Amino acid sequence: MIRLLAFFVTLAGAAAQGETLRLAVTTSFNNSGLSDVLLPAIHQDLSLEVRLLVVGTGQAIRLGQAGDVDAILVHSKVAEEAFVAAGYGVHRREIMYNDFIIVGPSADPAGVVAAKTVIDAFQRIAENQSTFISRGDDSGTHKKELSLWSAAQHDPATFVFWYKSVGAGMGASLNSASAMDGYIMADRASWLNFGNKGNLKLLFAGDSKLFNQYAYIPVSPDRYAHVKARAAQALENWLVSPRAKQIINSYKIGGEALFVFNARP
Repeated sequence: MIRLLAFFVTLAGAAAQGETLRLAVTTSFNNSGLSDVLLPAIHQDLSLEVRLLVVGTGQAIRLGQAGDVDAILVHSKVAEEAFVAAGYGVHRREIMYNDFIIVGPSADPAGVVAAKTVIDAFQRIAENQSTFISRGDDSGTHKKELSLWSAAQHDPATFVFWYKSVGAGMGASLNSASAMDGYIMADRASWLNFGNKGNLKLLFAGDSKLFNQYAYIPVSPDRYAHVKARAAQALENWLVSPRAKQIINSYKIGGEALFVFNARP
């Protein structure tokens, strides 16, 4: 069994006779607050208690590879497809999306607000050697950040004092950025639900490279006979239903939607 520093979120007052399903989800998904409205609806409709193991995408995938969860909900397409191709997942089902954004100090010393593309924004931060907070935790957000540095022809391994790899989830990383008045790439949902913004503000968004797709993958019962395949399939059917679509699309903070449902029937 993989030992991780993580925490479980369960439905309060779930019926004792109901089935329990273990679902590994990303910290960005949990930080959005969407699980607080999805889980009660799932329990009401399916009598299914969904127990969330909240970790980064890399750790969620490793939990699936070890058979420690019944399904995963993550956001790193290349890693997800490799997980399924290796026989650990039954299939990959897209559920919803939002986008990544660049948040930073309101003074914006790197001039990110004037960037034409996200690559331009990253180059400006590197050239100015402005404080940048990286999650550094093998999460989907961290993987995306590294791919953008590579596209900007920079290697974070060569960065010095200004690049801070904190090895933490999205909420903790945003707290670090707020405390250090630094730049950070975050998912929009976590940012909107973040209560410690301090001097930070949203400086850049809208590049197609910042698209952030979330997908659901049931762990393969052919590899692990103990996984709850029927419950995982029932949850998948619910997640792509009109009921889920209505909840996901109507979930807003300050009048702004956090996710867009795009599951195909």
